[in-house]
Amino acid sequence: MVKDPLQTLREEGDSVVILDQTRLPRETSFVALSSLGDAAHAIRSMQVRGAPLIGATAAYGVALGLAGHADDARLDRVLAELAATRPTAVNLHWALGRMASVLRPLAADKRRAAAWNEARRIAAEDADANAAIGQHGLPLIEALCMNRTEAGGRQGAGVATHHNAAVVHVMTHCNAGWLATVAHGTALAPVYAAHRAGIPLHVWVSETRPRNQGLLTAWELAAADIPHTLIVDNAAGLLLMQQRVDCVIVGADRIAANGDVANKVGTYLKALAAKAHGIPFYVAAPRSTIDLACPDGASIPIEERSGSELGTTTASANPAFDLTPAGLITAVVTECGIHAPQDIRKLKT
Repeated sequence: MVKDPLQTLREEGDSVVILDQTRLPRETSFVALSSLGDAAHAIRSMQVRGAPLIGATAAYGVALGLAGHADDARLDRVLAELAATRPTAVNLHWALGRMASVLRPLAADKRRAAAWNEARRIAAEDADANAAIGQHGLPLIEALCMNRTEAGGRQGAGVATHHNAAVVHVMTHCNAGWLATVAHGTALAPVYAAHRAGIPLHVWVSETRPRNQGLLTAWELAAADIPHTLIVDNAAGLLLMQQRVDCVIVGADRIAANGDVANKVGTYLKALAAKAHGIPFYVAAPRSTIDLACPDGASIPIEERSGSELGTTTASANPAFDLTPAGLITAVVTECGIHAPQDIRKLKT
């Protein structure tokens, strides 16, 4: 069993090597990206996924795309092709905007080297930000553990192999672990930090159909020896109603200026159920996921993926994300700390 996370992306000569997430958890396979087309395909086909990792891959995609020449026309084409890959995850557009701001003032012959350097910085900053998210989120889980210990545990909580009253039961959705980032993860970063701190944990893992990305979370947690149970998406409401969950922690693909959140479809239903039953609902994401250009959730574009993912030729709808209003969110955890959703705009002013 793997004890240390594999690298989701790394440089190798003039290429970038990624962990192909479309093959997980059945097999571990790496793919070399050597061109703009390779990077765009990796993002579009979800070989890389998770807002932070998409942003870092896009940054490296710019560097790859400037291999032959780097005049203004080429730079514009590279940025446009990568921007068209996926609409909802704002880290993609944030990373491309940052690359553009660094590269446009430079002479063409200086751009390629600068692009590689800036991509490295974006990747390193993501790893650092996610580590900080884990440390800021840790006290939330510590407090839940203390409450459980003092109260003797919630009636009926836990599963057959977890009778310890102090066990904290966390529910998550989709995959927002280290696979979705350069390192550490977002929603799972506090879970990993709590596990390292010796806090007894159990994670309810929502599978997120049709792509079943919860399987990736289960794969991560198994490698880390963290107790977990995989559940079908629609089992979450029952578990929350039965008070078998202490908190919900999810990631985000875009956070609007008013604190509304776009995340994997199914997040909204969990937030509603958590609110109805008095369960804290946390969102964990780096500041790069905040989009002040989007005043609210209604302004966030929602990616509609092909119905072929559902395995049917019948008319179908396959939105990849949904919107969770700020009023359903207990707090947002970023690398800067724990914030009320309505205070999100202050982090980028």
